Amino acid sequence: MGLGKSTGARNVALVGPSLSGKTTLLENLLFVMGAIKRKGTAKDRNMIGDASPEARARQGGVEVNIATAPWMDDRYTFIDCPGSIEFIQETMNAVMGADLAVVVCEPDVGRAAMIRPIMHFLEAHKIPRMIFVNKIDRASGAVRDLLPALQSASETPLVLRQVPIRDGDKVTGYVDLASERAYLYVPGHESKRVDLPVSTADRKKEARYQMLEKLADFDDRLMADLLDDKDPPKESVFEDLTVDLREGKIVPVFLGAAEFEEGVRRLLKAIRHEAPPPEVATARFGIGFPNGECVAQVIKTSMSGQGKLSIARVWHGEIQDGAMLNGERAGGLNRLLGQNLEKLSSAKAGDIVAIGRLEKARTGDVLSTGKSAPALPKAEALAPVFGLALVVPDRKDEVKLSTALHKLVEEDPALIAEQTADTHEFVIAGQGDQHLKVAFDKLANKYGVKVASRVPRIAYKEAIRKGTKQHGRYKRQTGGHGQFGDIHVEIKPRPRGAGFKFVDAVKGGVVPRQYIPAVEEGVREYLNRGPLGFPVVDIEVTLFDGSFHTVDSSEMAFKMAARISMTEGMPNCNPVLLEPICHVDIHCPSDATSKINGVISSRRGQILGFDARPGWAGWDTVQAEMPQSEMHDLIVELRSLTQGVATYTWRFHHLAELTGRLADQVLAQSGAKDKEDAA
Repeated sequence: MGLGKSTGARNVALVGPSLSGKTTLLENLLFVMGAIKRKGTAKDRNMIGDASPEARARQGGVEVNIATAPWMDDRYTFIDCPGSIEFIQETMNAVMGADLAVVVCEPDVGRAAMIRPIMHFLEAHKIPRMIFVNKIDRASGAVRDLLPALQSASETPLVLRQVPIRDGDKVTGYVDLASERAYLYVPGHESKRVDLPVSTADRKKEARYQMLEKLADFDDRLMADLLDDKDPPKESVFEDLTVDLREGKIVPVFLGAAEFEEGVRRLLKAIRHEAPPPEVATARFGIGFPNGECVAQVIKTSMSGQGKLSIARVWHGEIQDGAMLNGERAGGLNRLLGQNLEKLSSAKAGDIVAIGRLEKARTGDVLSTGKSAPALPKAEALAPVFGLALVVPDRKDEVKLSTALHKLVEEDPALIAEQTADTHEFVIAGQGDQHLKVAFDKLANKYGVKVASRVPRIAYKEAIRKGTKQHGRYKRQTGGHGQFGDIHVEIKPRPRGAGFKFVDAVKGGVVPRQYIPAVEEGVREYLNRGPLGFPVVDIEVTLFDGSFHTVDSSEMAFKMAARISMTEGMPNCNPVLLEPICHVDIHCPSDATSKINGVISSRRGQILGFDARPGWAGWDTVQAEMPQSEMHDLIVELRSLTQGVATYTWRFHHLAELTGRLADQVLAQSGAKDKEDAA
């Protein structure tokens, strides 16, 4: 029996909440493996991960970092992912190329729920995963109390692999429950094997039996041994642990303190022996790959000093430098160690490499040397939840900004930059305020473009409450032909959402047929800005009478007559301001639902109800309708109430009348904006 160690390349994603110590774990893994000679720290801003200026300024991850290094005759690629949910799109894209994910968390019951979003993603995509409880030296409570809190964030059973050895309140080592061996931590060195402390014997026996019970759910032979009160062979226990991890039936839990290398070697050993080999990860897709062709998928796009790099996981076959991928020639293959590149002549299945000069390739794209690329799953695109309007202080930088934004959005697909149709502002939107601050820093640091920002304008509209009839005449006499247009129109409100309607009710040719489209055009032009200063909606205008001059009438004259009739008639129709109302689905932990309801009410929202979030145990989805003007910083408040894990989706629902003090404020701000633009 026994599967032995996994062989070949191993791609391991380090994921988990901010401040859990993922990049410190990466630094210590690379040091233990001999890939680096000296460990950096976040304080000194010299670690392999978090190497960008934006990450080092914040002493935390803002983008994926890749590090590949050999160890024990094999090769390991670690994908260090940012912890903030504002950068989770980056994490999701990159994790799709992993064979295994190590979820790094702190030994804090109160922060256990923070791993739920990434755990759900890993479960949904059937990516094997283990948990590394970091900073165990700072644990204030028992691991047995932490485990249920972590289990609430996982649909898959957690299997504790170690119990701590304590000297008073200090964790000094661990007992491996599979091998039944005890070890004491030796800072900076491999742990020292010792006899099992008497004080830990009962806890070890209890925890080991609980581990075996969970494994027995998937192994009838092990279940029979437990029923007969027999101790199973250690080889079969290790085999069950390996098989069940690879098949996604269990989530092993390890302990350590990465900063001091405590537990790092044991984690690395588990990765070496138990992580699925590349062919197991490939089998997740359930599809066959064409013989003789290479298939890879882009998991991140990077704009570096070397130009555009498409960082891709090779799933099948072998890429040669200079190969044609999706009709483009690969301009260089490189292995990554943070910001350092190592040139390669080829890359095989299981490798993660940076490919140069694939200008058409985008994150998530499947690359192939064949005529067509097979369909592979990719991470879903998240809708933006926070936006800001861009202001370029120097107008000559506008073209430069456009080029920079194109590259920025290509590098970070979670960003959307576009000009809004209603307000004509250029808005950049993403997953939160910090996400956009990082984007602005990149614009300045990478592309030399400094921008200012402001809260985007709301696309207010206006409508009318009553109708009127209005005469409009345009008459001008100059040296030659004059201008004459004369019309009578009726203006009426329409039901909310019905839009604009123009009715031709002219009889007897009092307005010649060729001039009627000009009347409609003049009306439509006026509706772009009504008496309150906003676009007019839900209105019907009927042309029912008029007169013309055989010489002086023209399309322009009737168009001007239409604008005059609307300008003079609309103020008599009791115009009213309309604000956009959005349907919002807020996703949050169930214990925060009542707080979320309070947030909705405080922002003039109407709660429609809530229900359990499908596929998310312990989470709710709250449905509401909320004015768009109240939603700008909604995500900031939601996350402050939920340890940074809540999110929402929204869509425009309808327009509603806005009156009173709030309407007066909107009109005053609009008037101030008009003066600002005029100046």
